[in-house]
Amino acid sequence: MTLSDDRIGLLLPLTVGAATILCTIFIHAIATIGIIHLVRRARLRGIAGVRFSADVVLVSTAAFIAFGAHLIEAVVWAFVFVLCGEFIHFAPALYHSAVNYTTLGYGDIVMSAHWRLLGPLEAADGMLLFGLSTAILFAVIQQFVRIRHHTEEL
Repeated sequence: MTLSDDRIGLLLPLTVGAATILCTIFIHAIATIGIIHLVRRARLRGIAGVRFSADVVLVSTAAFIAFGAHLIEAVVWAFVFVLCGEFIHFAPALYHSAVNYTTLGYGDIVMSAHWRLLGPLEAADGMLLFGLSTAILFAVIQQFVRIRHHTEEL
């Protein structure tokens, strides 16, 4: 194998991984905007930060939207694994994707050397997007605290 073969062998998984990451970031951006609109509508209707029960429902809904986005993103990665020929059936691809995306890393399924780089790329993607979900949920709760206590800063 020549140096140029190594570059080509590395370039394809990096390109596929980068395109998949871009797709999952877009999905998460849509979910985040949905959460922002949910909270904004609740504020305009005067129900955010007023009653504990309403806040629980709103935070739970925001968390469910974020979780749904993560699930869709793991599915996208699983489809990529199938399209790359690493899995024949979708179920094991989704399992492997979930293990990578959550950085659980059982290691019971290992992809071929050619596509193995997709694993750490998916793990980095999952960490980034879980961090984004944490930040948005924190911001939602912070909004409710500010409204309830009539403060601009905590």
